[in-house]
Amino acid sequence: MKASEIGEFGLIDLLAKIAGTPTDRELIVGIGDDAAAWQSDAPTQLASVDSFIQDVHFSPDIAPWEDVGWKTMAASLSDIAAMGGVPRYALVSLALPGDTEVDDVTALYRGMTRLGQEFETAIIGGNISSAPVVIISITVLGNSRDKSILTRSTARPGEQIAVSGRLGTGAAGLKMLTGKLQFDPEAAHVLRDAFLHPYPRISEGQLLVSYGVKTAIDISDGLISDLKQICKQSQVGARIEIDRLPVEPTVKANFGEEALELALSGGEDYELLFTASTEVIEEIKRAAPCPVTVIGEIIADKKKGVTLVDSEGKPFNPGGAGWEHFITR
Repeated sequence: MKASEIGEFGLIDLLAKIAGTPTDRELIVGIGDDAAAWQSDAPTQLASVDSFIQDVHFSPDIAPWEDVGWKTMAASLSDIAAMGGVPRYALVSLALPGDTEVDDVTALYRGMTRLGQEFETAIIGGNISSAPVVIISITVLGNSRDKSILTRSTARPGEQIAVSGRLGTGAAGLKMLTGKLQFDPEAAHVLRDAFLHPYPRISEGQLLVSYGVKTAIDISDGLISDLKQICKQSQVGARIEIDRLPVEPTVKANFGEEALELALSGGEDYELLFTASTEVIEEIKRAAPCPVTVIGEIIADKKKGVTLVDSEGKPFNPGGAGWEHFITR
């Protein structure tokens, strides 16, 4: 059945069933009214919106619709993780051609809902309209546990730069799928899963806040590109030692010298990049459920931006620059 056959309101009813009825006692009105309504005693409210456009951010040719749903929700939740917040609700706006299969739309929502349920984040409203291609916009609403949040504007010279998890896997997975590259089954699974099913670092972001960390960003556009955002907003520079980067071993084994480039500029990792003192980072290492690696230091010279050096302190010039809309690389 096509979307044009079931119609806007029939599709809304179907998707509302997939989203389910939230049991959150603070939710007053969910899907089905002119607006959602809820109450909250949280000291700080958080909101983030992301848009995903077919053939720009995703392609059904390489990702099943349920995986697209998971991926788009994960990317949206990751912004709340980067603030050290708790995601609560999501609003989903969907535009699509009339000849879109209803089964594809329901699969998309199943993917969103499946990940949302893992973080107790309910879809409580949205919008559906027609468009030449599929466009997904997700607004995630959340809050801080206390008054403290993580931002991009509070890095200070002398702080260490650290990253959660491993790098390069998401970009390597995208390269594998789009280039139809062949690897052994275990490696292919690791790379495919990293790209299609990233897992937002929600608990890790909250852990950073609990240890007094002030500055963080999630790595979506690429480590260099995202670190530049911290430097710009904090009015500082950064020095990264490339030999300390925690590049995923599977990426190293299958992409060779290109692995470093994927880790630096590929993006799609959704790990947390943050700054703190050496002492605080050592405490976080012991408490975190994932690896935490120091990769460099914040410096005072903001004119230098992000500087990369090798183990001997010699400058390293990467080939990529990360993702940015409207810029042709």
